[in-house]
Amino acid sequence: MTILPQYDGAGLRTAVRRELQRGRDFVDETEPDALVTVTVAAVSLLAAFVGFLAVSSLTAIPFAVFLVATGYGWIRHQELTARVLTLTTTISTILILGLILVFIFAEAWPTVEYATMTVFGIPIPGLRLFVETRWSPVTPPVRYSLVPMIHGTVLVTIIATAVAAPLGVAAALFLSEIAPRTVRELVKPGVEILAGIPSIVYGFIGFTILSPWASDQFDIVGQGTYLFVGVVVGLMALPTVVSVAEDALNSVPESMKSGSLALGTTDWQTMTSITLPAAFSGVSAAVLLGVGRAIGETMAATVMLRGSPGLTKPLYNVFYGNDTLTSLIAANYGDADGLQLSALFVAGVILFITVLLLSVGSQYIETRMRQKLGGAE
Repeated sequence: MTILPQYDGAGLRTAVRRELQRGRDFVDETEPDALVTVTVAAVSLLAAFVGFLAVSSLTAIPFAVFLVATGYGWIRHQELTARVLTLTTTISTILILGLILVFIFAEAWPTVEYATMTVFGIPIPGLRLFVETRWSPVTPPVRYSLVPMIHGTVLVTIIATAVAAPLGVAAALFLSEIAPRTVRELVKPGVEILAGIPSIVYGFIGFTILSPWASDQFDIVGQGTYLFVGVVVGLMALPTVVSVAEDALNSVPESMKSGSLALGTTDWQTMTSITLPAAFSGVSAAVLLGVGRAIGETMAATVMLRGSPGLTKPLYNVFYGNDTLTSLIAANYGDADGLQLSALFVAGVILFITVLLLSVGSQYIETRMRQKLGGAE
């Protein structure tokens, strides 16, 4: 019943022939000098890339040829050279991302294989990493459970989201709908400045001010609590949430707001019943991006937490703090080797997949918002 003509053999052959014809037309219509120039530039860049991967001492030669060919092409055939440069840059970005993925997954595999468990006679690689709670890279039996760090990351992320989401959305609503123009021009740059403060500064403030205060107030032995790490990380995520949420609120058509006001609603009713629901997808994307920032935060968590992997008792105890995935990597990568280093790559893989899913989810939600407000299907 389902007809997909674009994927049948005839359609594929037609598409291939069409692309081949476009290639022939491009060759026929392009000046020989320009064609030779961009070909030399592309081939030399590919050779330099291969030489770089092979750690060859001759890598500089094809790269120099690429620079010369590109410079000549930019002077004589600027438009064609610019097209080729943008294409090669795009392809290079995809290749580099792919190589990074291959590298971190390959480096993580030894620990995944070591942590294999058998369930009903079926060996499952890496299962022990997520069903045990012991991190002991030195004392036998050697174990590399990531459960305590995942637990810490989840707690910090929940607290950071609870801080960044309401404050960020409220600030975005204020800047977009309430603040006078003069106030907006003053406040918005101030919010953006927060994003420019290094994370180590936030962590240092949390370590020297918040952590000692928490130790005195709550009788905590030592320093470092998930609660205040989450608060600090939430403040760091605020600029992201405010910026993206404000863009989403500003994208709501003015006609929708004016129509609501014309029906007799107040400004507050218009904001809560029209503006926020219409921009909900974009606001949700802003919160997801903020959550991604919280999950991937390293220095603040590393400075403020104890760095001793373990679960809190009870599990919801946020007035104690051990480790997160990012702080585990930052604190151990310098001295780690063998399976321990591979275990840190496993933590990196988990972070990568989590943040990737959040980023894709936020992009999807933002796309749906544009379609909804733009009337596209």
